[in-house]
Amino acid sequence: MSDNGYWFVALGLGLVVAIVAVVLLEVFLRQVYRIERGAGLVWTAGKQVAGNTATTWLLGETSDRLTKLTDEAGLHAQLLSPQPAPQQRVHRVVQADPQ
Repeated sequence: MSDNGYWFVALGLGLVVAIVAVVLLEVFLRQVYRIERGAGLVWTAGKQVAGNTATTWLLGETSDRLTKLTDEAGLHAQLLSPQPAPQQRVHRVVQADPQ
């Protein structure tokens, strides 16, 4: 093979390597964009969770106050309900067995 032939083979191989490198870099770039979109979605969801759970430390106090409120409402209901009329007691006479 002549010197020109070696040059064409070298240039051809170089072109093939360059095309493969461009294709691999394009695949890599698409994966980076996909990962970046996913990370953005995770970040957004994380901020929403943080916003929704920012006041969970108040739940204990809220529960205590709700218990007190329920007890107080029960007292109000008891005081505002009509009192039942006194019932007459019926006395039963129990007889002993004559046996």
